[in-house]
Amino acid sequence: MENVHGKVAVITGGASGIGLALARRFGADGMRLVLADVEVDALAAAAADLRGDGIEVFTQVTDVSDGDQVDALGEAALEAFGAVHLVCNNAGVGGGGQTDQLTAADWEWVLGVNLWGVIHGMRVFLPMLLAQNEGHIVNTASMAGLIAGPFMGPYNASKFAVVAISETLFKDLQSVGAPIGVSVLCPGFVQTQIGNSARNAPPSLHEWRESDTAAATQQMANALADAGIEPALVAQHVLDAVRESRFYVIPHEQAAIDATESRVEWMRDGRPGKTDMSRALRP
Repeated sequence: MENVHGKVAVITGGASGIGLALARRFGADGMRLVLADVEVDALAAAAADLRGDGIEVFTQVTDVSDGDQVDALGEAALEAFGAVHLVCNNAGVGGGGQTDQLTAADWEWVLGVNLWGVIHGMRVFLPMLLAQNEGHIVNTASMAGLIAGPFMGPYNASKFAVVAISETLFKDLQSVGAPIGVSVLCPGFVQTQIGNSARNAPPSLHEWRESDTAAATQQMANALADAGIEPALVAQHVLDAVRESRFYVIPHEQAAIDATESRVEWMRDGRPGKTDMSRALRP
């Protein structure tokens, strides 16, 4: 989709971080925006900021783990703009800890947002794109979808799954000759608030959020994010990939190469390879 001017982009998790950066980048190129987020105040503030720059924005408070709410988002997007051309299934949360200490609720929350949010987004919006014979889907995964680090079981599982279903969708569409683009975004560390995701966790996780493990995990995640690249750089990579119909969007390219080589080494030798994850702190 080379010319995005005047087209409509739906962005989940659009009130902050990578999602808001995508909104600013797309809006600067003349796209009309549908922003969805679970945080009411942040969503309103993001929309006001974008409208101040002359960007046309529609907002819908949406919990992407709830299929009915994503259905409503799709209906609202069509009612607002009459079409959808670019869908960024971007909403995500961080979550983890020592695997033996995780509860079912820990797994359900992270997989609900990070994986089911993408599944619901594809389920709702893909038929629209196919009906109009035009469009592009971008699913946000992570470097954690290419290599699994410690203490991040639910997060790693969700991101590996997003990479897998994105590859499957790409091949499905290719096999029937459908002119719909698919990209999967796999950034390393980015300056976002994902380390503070617990602010949106359900009440059932309150006890874990107050634990020493949660505090240590959040502190580590925040430190890595603070040292990462700016979301605006990620957004530019995404827009370039949409225009070029490129599948993998990897801002930290060398880190991704290291990660995949490490996995191949592990498969071959039966032992984990060494990966220099410091490369995931820079493009």
